[in-house]
Amino acid sequence: MALQKRDLIFVAIMIAVLGTFFLISGQEKTTRVPFDNIHQKYYPIIRNEGKKAGEKFCKECHTEEKIPFPPKHPPKFRCLFCHKLTER
Repeated sequence: MALQKRDLIFVAIMIAVLGTFFLISGQEKTTRVPFDNIHQKYYPIIRNEGKKAGEKFCKECHTEEKIPFPPKHPPKFRCLFCHKLTER
């Protein structure tokens, strides 16, 4: 079975779409959750109970008074949606 012109056009479009996604994916821009004395105690909670269980503790320190969010920060307290755990 030979490829028809429309098949080649479809393949070219798919390559263009996938290539575009690959090019815009880029490098990760958000900072990772550090594995330090403050944060390391939450790693087991996040791994065992999930991200939402761990995110409850973020607001203990990350507030306008203690550690404010930068301008244009997305909605608060979905921290681990963007900020990944540090690989060890």
